[in-house]
Amino acid sequence: MKNNSHQMSRFLNRRQVLALFRAGAAAMVAISIPRKSISMQSRSSQPAEGLSMANSATSPKCIVKPQQTEGPYFVDEKLNRSDIRSDPSDGSVKPGVPLQLTIRVSQVSGTSCVPLAGAMVDIWQCDAQGIYSDVVDPSYNTTGKKFLRGYQVTNANGTVQFATIYPGWYPSRTVHIHFKIRTPATSAQSHEFTSQLYFDDALTDRILKQAPYAGKGERTDKNAKDEIFVEGGEQLLLALTKTGQGYAATFDIGLQTSQN
Repeated sequence: MKNNSHQMSRFLNRRQVLALFRAGAAAMVAISIPRKSISMQSRSSQPAEGLSMANSATSPKCIVKPQQTEGPYFVDEKLNRSDIRSDPSDGSVKPGVPLQLTIRVSQVSGTSCVPLAGAMVDIWQCDAQGIYSDVVDPSYNTTGKKFLRGYQVTNANGTVQFATIYPGWYPSRTVHIHFKIRTPATSAQSHEFTSQLYFDDALTDRILKQAPYAGKGERTDKNAKDEIFVEGGEQLLLALTKTGQGYAATFDIGLQTSQN
C-alpha cells in the first residue's frame, strides 16, 4: 500500500489523493465491517457525527467516537516509542509547540466499559511546515525519514502517552493528528480502529502565528471547510490545557470490538 500511495502521489494533488482514499476507505468498511472495531453510533439511530455514551443511563460511561479515513500518509513503521519528535535516521528533533497527548482506550461490552490493555496505538502527523515523513509527495520526498511517527501499547489502565508537537497545516486539510488502534487478537481475530484528532480553530490560529509555523503563511482550510472533519470531527476535538511552553490533552475512546 505504501508503494501504491507513493506512486499515486506523484501524479495527483493532495485533494485528489484524499478523495480517492476516502472512497477506498468507505468501500473497505462496507465490505469488512464484521472484522473491524466499530463505533456504537454506527449500529444505532444516532446522528453520523458520533455518540457520547455518557449521556445514557443504561450505557457505559466511556466515549465512543466515529472512524475516519486513514489517508494517504500512513506507514506501518513499527516504531515503539513515546517521544515521536525525533528522526531516528539522524537524531534531529522537529521544532514546534510541545504537545503531550494521552489516549485512554476502553472496550465497550453491553453496559460496561473496561480499560483495554495490550492495544497497539499508532499516531502520525505532519511537522510545523505540513510535511510527513517517509512519503513521496508532489512537493517533497522524505523517504527514509521517520519523524512524528510511533506507537505505544496500552497499559493496564488502557492508556498510552506521546510527546509530540502541535501539527502544522497543508492545503486541503485542517490541522489534525492521525491515530490507529489495533487490539489484541481474541479467538484468532484482532480489530482495527482508525480516526483523526482535531484542534480548536482559535487556538490553532494563535499558534500558527508563532515560529516555526508562521513562515508557511496563512492556512487555507479550517475545521468547518474540511471535508473529513465535517464527518464527525466535532466528536474528535482535543481539549487542551496549557503546560509551561506547550499543551497537554487526554482523549478517551471506547471501542466496540464484537458484534454482540
